[in-house]
This record gives sequence, structure tokens and C-alpha cells, in this order.
Amino acid sequence: MADKSAKARKSEVVTREYTVNLHKRLHGCTFKKKAPNAIKELRKFAQKAMGTTDVRVDVKLNKHIWSRGIRSVPRRVRVRIAQKRNDEEDAKEEFYSLVTVAEVPAEGLKGLGTKVIDEED
Repeated sequence: MADKSAKARKSEVVTREYTVNLHKRLHGCTFKKKAPNAIKELRKFAQKAMGTTDVRVDVKLNKHIWSRGIRSVPRRVRVRIAQKRNDEEDAKEEFYSLVTVAEVPAEGLKGLGTKVIDEED
């Protein structure tokens, strides 16, 4: 019975919005490695959240992380992780995750939970 539910969950394509606290994930990190490590931590977060090893980071999200330089990475970032079907024939996995930056509300990022997004397209 567990196999059926796992298979059903895996076959559906889903998009979710998360607030990722980069501050705690980069604590104790060398200044000159903060931005590259932030990208690695976002990849790790997306892998865990979506269950796919193929994670692609959007250019805008990369620019947002690097916007204040290598040392001053934003403390929190709101990301939209979309699980998409892999159309390439020689793909090792059926799905990949696309991580993009989400719009930030005026009140700030604290306290925002995970939000499931309905596919508009």
C-alpha cells in the first residue's frame, strides 16, 4: 500500500513556495565562500523538499543571491520550486526541480509557511 501512495505522489508535477533561511545554513561559513555555498544549500534544500537529484537554479535567483556581493548573502530568500517532467530522451531521472525566486510580500519573509501553487499554464 505504501508503494502505491509513493508512486502516485511521485508521478504528479507540483510547485511549492518556501522561505529558506540562509542565515542559519551559512553560519560559520568563510566570508569569501558565502554566495557559492548559499547556492549549494539551496540545491540541497530543493533535493530534500522535492525528492529529485536534478536541481536547476534560475539565473534571477543566482543574481539575487549574489546581488550584495560574495559576503553579504540575504538572510532569508523566498523561492518557488517547480517539479517538472524531464523531456530529454537520455535523462537519468523522470523529473527535475527548477528553483526560481518568488515575489516577496511587503511585511517581510518571517512566518510565511510553505504554499502549494496551482499550475496556471
